[in-house]
Amino acid sequence: MMPRLKEIMTPQVDVISADATAEDASTKMKNLNIGAIPVCDGDRLIGMVTDRDLVVRVMADRRDPRTVRVQEAMTPEVSYCFEDDDVEQAARLMAERQIRRLPILSRAKELVGIVSLGDLAVHGTDATISGSVLENVSRPAQPRR
Repeated sequence: MMPRLKEIMTPQVDVISADATAEDASTKMKNLNIGAIPVCDGDRLIGMVTDRDLVVRVMADRRDPRTVRVQEAMTPEVSYCFEDDDVEQAARLMAERQIRRLPILSRAKELVGIVSLGDLAVHGTDATISGSVLENVSRPAQPRR
């Protein structure tokens, strides 16, 4: 039987608030050695901010990271799974959407954990599933025309 996400997820996820600054987010990412942080209002997930979001929406526009709020830089459309979903469902979603980290919510829609590509690889998902996810997530984006 396929394991449930609550069995393989990393609980106690570091989060950031929407009104923190882009500088706060980048400092937190540096200190935690991560490239994405869930943005929460209390326990409710409202977005994700990635190192790429900060580069594209703050640095490339020459905006001051000390004054830009996370809410202005984050990606509000977040893919997620529920803690009682099976690992295969998360693997499919990560492959389809080309995402490396997937927030995990309770059925009350509160953030309870996060699953990474590494979690899928380490925690015994079918080798063809984890290989397929890695291949799809790592596939270069097609150039825009």
